[in-house]
Order: sequence, then C-alpha cells, then structure tokens
Amino acid sequence: MAEIKSSLGDADRKVAGEALQGALIDLLDLSLTAKQAHWNLIGRNFKVVHEHLDEVVDLARASADDVAERAVAIGVNPDGRSRTVADRTQLPQLDPGYLGDDKVVAQIADLLGQVIARFRERIAATDEPDPVTQDLLIGITAELEKQHWMFQAQV
Repeated sequence: MAEIKSSLGDADRKVAGEALQGALIDLLDLSLTAKQAHWNLIGRNFKVVHEHLDEVVDLARASADDVAERAVAIGVNPDGRSRTVADRTQLPQLDPGYLGDDKVVAQIADLLGQVIARFRERIAATDEPDPVTQDLLIGITAELEKQHWMFQAQV
C-alpha cells in the first residue's frame, strides 16, 4: 500500500497534524451545531438568522475539507468520524427543541469565539514547524472572525 510522504520532519508533521486534527473537530462540530440551530430556530428574526446560519455551515464544511486535505498532503490521516467528533469536541451543545433567535445568535457568537481562540493557538503552534498549515489556519480564522463579528453585531 502506498504511503503519502511529506517534506516535513516527523516532529514538525506531528505538530501540524495535531493542529489540523483539532481544527477539523472544531469545524465539523461547528457545522453540525449551526445546522441544528438552523433547523430548530424560531423568532422574529427567523429568516435572517436562518440564512446566516447556513453561511456558517458552508464555511465550516468547506474549511473542514481544506483542513483534512492538508493533513493528508503532509502524511497525516484526518479523523472526521462521528464518534471521534463526539468524543473530542470542546464545543458546548445546544439545547434540544426550538431555539429562540436571540439565544441562537448569542450562542453562535460564543461558539465562534471559542473556535477562533483555539485556531489562534494552532496558528502560533504551527508558525515554525509548518508555515503552509499556518497560512491555511490564518485564512480560515479570518473568515471565522468575519462571521463572529456579524453574529456579535446582532446580539
């Protein structure tokens, strides 16, 4: 069986791989959480928030794919299985049932803030070992921060 080789040394690949795996978990759970909110949303601002949540879902899903593909490119197998995401997520879960739009906006803003903080840690960790992975994480963080700003503006 063929194996993907990387120009990164083992130690650098380990740091980058851990950063990418953590980012993958955050992004996959963020996409699921935002979609859960999207489906169960109620309230006066339903339409605007409903559509905005899909922007977050699309961003998280596309970014998760980029992160997973970067991991494979450096010879690290990404693990996006549902059990892995459920066991390793750091995101608090939404309440079951209908969710008021004001509460959803506040919760999504908070979740985005948490994800961004972890992405910034990963950016710092990959500075020396793998600037290419760092660049990917920086670009994703910029988009997450844009969404964070837009949700904060609605609180």
